Amino acid sequence: MYQLLSGLRVIEASSFVASPTAGLYLAQMGAEVIRIDQSGGGPDFRRWPRGPSGFSLYWENLNRAKKSVAIDLSRPEGRALMQRLAASTGQFITNFPIEGFLAHEKLAAINPKLVTIRVMGQANGGPALDYTVNSAVGIPGMTGPAELGDAPVNHVLPAWDLLSGAYAAFAMLAAIQHRVVTGQGQEVRIPLADVAIGTVANLGMLAETVQEGHDRPRLGNTVYGAFGRDFVTRDGQRLMLMAITPRQWTGMVEVLGIGAEIDAIERDRGVSFATDEGLRYDHRDALFQLVEARVRGWDRAALESALEAKGCCYGGYATMTEAASDPVLVGNNPIFGRTDNPSGLDYPAPGPFVTLPSQERGAPLRAPRLGEHTGEMLSQLLRLSDAEIGVLAGDGVVALG
Repeated sequence: MYQLLSGLRVIEASSFVASPTAGLYLAQMGAEVIRIDQSGGGPDFRRWPRGPSGFSLYWENLNRAKKSVAIDLSRPEGRALMQRLAASTGQFITNFPIEGFLAHEKLAAINPKLVTIRVMGQANGGPALDYTVNSAVGIPGMTGPAELGDAPVNHVLPAWDLLSGAYAAFAMLAAIQHRVVTGQGQEVRIPLADVAIGTVANLGMLAETVQEGHDRPRLGNTVYGAFGRDFVTRDGQRLMLMAITPRQWTGMVEVLGIGAEIDAIERDRGVSFATDEGLRYDHRDALFQLVEARVRGWDRAALESALEAKGCCYGGYATMTEAASDPVLVGNNPIFGRTDNPSGLDYPAPGPFVTLPSQERGAPLRAPRLGEHTGEMLSQLLRLSDAEIGVLAGDGVVALG
């Protein structure tokens, strides 16, 4: 794996998506991330999807490249041990509640320079999940075909969890840099709800709604504010066709042979589509009808080849089964490799998404077995002897995996 963060040790106590994603991204860049779970597994240890043996493929993939410590956190001595571990490296990521035994103030009493990154639901400490946050910021009202009326449509991808996880990894590095300059540790809180509403605002959606006084309508697969929609080819294949830049627009017009028709629409309506993507959206009633008719005269493979030659932007629709066998997306993609998964299954395992030309990517690392590194970490981080670790394991305070 890449080693940009080599030498950085991070303790992670978390579950579900956002907080584990932050630890995953740090680990894939070379940080040593030690995840601490409840003995027997936390609330996400058996989450779907699961393999034939019942092992969670979700847990397996969100915890690649990490080490695992298992502690009985229901016991006072287990919680005390967790506090010592959380403070031990100076870097701690969690989605545990603000108050309680992992409150930053309690951990900072052990290590004043500790950086705590806390992923939260609501800024006030209230609970929230990706799907409850998504429903609150208005996205389901924009999703899906117009004929659905007022019925909300949730999207499958936990986008706010993933954004919050990436933001948490960024916040960890920012807080570490601040500590380098000032010598001060601190807690950084990342509420899922704030990431969601802040992202909507960053995209101009919030300002749009406030200024116009109404919600954006449902558009189905039409791209808002630009030329973009799905079209069906002669052989029944569906293609997402986009024209954001002038080159993409002129290329598409040339490939489809609709230059004369476009000129006529421009003259009739007193507009020019060459450089203004907003006008292409405003006049989609005429443009979509024209493009739809021409795309229907092409087979998909021939159309894709012609569009590719002109630098156009398009994308075919595929099932996830088809994507898994795609030679570009997966088969020959260097982010994937094979590794010894705890589930015992053999499938393409993802590594870091970035490409660093100056470094070897290396094979993706496997996820740990639960508690696999308990003894090792207690010895290295807390300087416990083998005998002391043996007593803790014998008393059930820790599990050695």
